[in-house]
Parts: sequence; C-alpha cells; structure tokens
Amino acid sequence: MDSIHPVRKVLSPLFLIGGLALLGASLAMDCMGGGPPPFYQYRGLILIAGILLFFAGLYLFPTLTHHRDIVNVIFLFPLLFTFGVTVIIPLLLGIFYSMTDWTGIRYTQFVGLANYAQMFHEVSFLWSLLITVLFVVFNMVLVNLVGFALALLCTSRLKGVGFFRAAYFLPNLIGGIVLGYVWQFVFNNVLVKVTGASLLTKTPSAFAAIIVVYIWQYAGYIMLIYVNGLVTVPGDVLEAAAIDGANAFTTLLRIKIPMIASTITICTFLTLTSAFKQFDVNMALTNGTGSVMDFMGQYLSNGTQMLALNIYNTAISKNSYALGQAKAVLFFIILACVSLVQVRISNSKEVEL
Repeated sequence: MDSIHPVRKVLSPLFLIGGLALLGASLAMDCMGGGPPPFYQYRGLILIAGILLFFAGLYLFPTLTHHRDIVNVIFLFPLLFTFGVTVIIPLLLGIFYSMTDWTGIRYTQFVGLANYAQMFHEVSFLWSLLITVLFVVFNMVLVNLVGFALALLCTSRLKGVGFFRAAYFLPNLIGGIVLGYVWQFVFNNVLVKVTGASLLTKTPSAFAAIIVVYIWQYAGYIMLIYVNGLVTVPGDVLEAAAIDGANAFTTLLRIKIPMIASTITICTFLTLTSAFKQFDVNMALTNGTGSVMDFMGQYLSNGTQMLALNIYNTAISKNSYALGQAKAVLFFIILACVSLVQVRISNSKEVEL
C-alpha cells in the first residue's frame, strides 16, 4: 500500500482551516455590511479563494481509502451547490416566510399557522383550488388523447407527415401570454360574428375556452413524445401480429400501448404538472374573471381564476406576500404528492403490462 506523502499531512489541515477562515470572513463582512476598508471591496474574491482553498485541502486530505469519494464530492459540489442555492434554500425560506407577517422585504413577527388558517377560510381560494383540480383532470385526459391520436396520424404512411408534425408542434413554441391574447381576440371578435356570443362572457364557457387553448398549445408537444415511443415498437412484432390476423385496433390495444407504457407515464406526468401550474394562458385569456353566483354561500368574481393566478394576485395585487407564500407552499405540497402518487401508479401499471 502506498504511503501518504508527509507534505499532504501538513498542507491539508492548513488549507482546510485557511479556507474556512476566508469563507467565514467574507460571509461576516457581507452580513454586517462592512469590514476593513482594504478587504471589504474584495469580499467576493475572498469568498472564492476560501472555497478553492478549502477544496484543495479536502483533495489533499491524508487518506487513501476514501480519496476517490472525496474527489467525487469535489466534482459534484458545483451542481449540489447550485441546486441548494436555487431550490433547497428558497424552499426552506418560503416555508419560514409563510409563517410570518412577511411584506416582501422584511417581517416583524412569527405568526405560526395563522396564514394557513386564513387561507382555508378564504372562499375564493377554495374555488380556485376546485377548478384547478377540474382543469387538471380534463386536460390530463384530453391532452393525452389528442396527442396520442396525432402521434398515430404522424406515424402512419400518409404523405407529408413531416409537415404535420411541425404544424402540430408549432403552437407550443408560442408564449402563453401571446397565445392567450390571440385566442381572446378569436373568442371576442371572430366567434361573436359567427355565433353571436362570446365564450368568455360566462364562467362555464370561459373555463372550457381555457381548456381548448391549453389543448391546442400542449397537444403537439405531447404528440412528439408519443411519436418517439411509437417508432421504437419493433417492426417484426407488428408484422407477426399482422400475420396472425390482428387488425389495427387489436394491434394498437394489445401491442403498441403496452410497449409504450413508459412513454405514457412520462406524458401523463408532464400534462399533470403542467396543467397544475397553468398561469400565463389563464391570465391573458380571462385574467381569472367570471361570476359565480353561489359557492359556499358567497358570490365570487374570480370564476376562472386557477391556483397559480390566485397565488400571484394574492401576493402582487393584494400585496399580501405572507399569505401568498403560504398558498404557494400548499401548492408545492399538493403538486409533489399528486406527482409521486401518479408516477407510482403508472410504474405499477407498466409492470402489469
């Protein structure tokens, strides 16, 4: 067994201690908003130097058994650090702020679960939660059906299949805000001249209009994923089924669908999470307006306002950031739980198929 060089035994602790000291100094200067004049303006460089020095000491750490593990950690650190800064820390801060009277800039007191209690006593929020669930159910079914039907069409032997693929996918490239205003013009002008009424004047028809626009935008994207799954079905299996006398419907039901079960799982997951997070089309098309004459004994004017838009309006329009953050935390919990349950059910179905 190779012996550890004595220089490493000396340099490693020095680098580790020095790196931690520089990290602590730079963070202290940043938190206190000041420091020694020659060093305060270079606190960013001091922070970087501290990180590099610390990892140099970690790399030189006097061990042979765990050296590979240490190197792996060093190489993974940029990714883990970025994930922690952009996801984990904001999530934890969001949970904390939801339990305070946060104004978007500062908070003065800890209020516990008061924001959550207020949220569930808000009838308009409960209505937004209800129509969001309905929107998710309708779209998860309809987008997958339309996308799968388009995928079958685009994997057939028709001429111009490449054109159809591009045409069906094109709406997904249009931003939701632009798409919402374009369809708002269609519903409020074109359809009014044809039918004499706009779909956006009443809550049920406006809600249906949002579903139609969402399907038009997202079905092409789901179609491409289904196309990728269908083209991977082995041709010899399809030929064997044809020789055995299986018709197109039987081949689809007994061979193609079971063999693309993993693709169905992916598409179902994507449509579920995307529909839950629907915001831009909802805001541009109806801005959440719509009258509900009686819901839990109250009149509501946010008949088409789904959950993401409700959270936005609570925080931005009503300037109630703490309550909006509490709603966002609940939104995250619901989305995470539903996604995990859906993936688990889909994976079990894959095993059965």
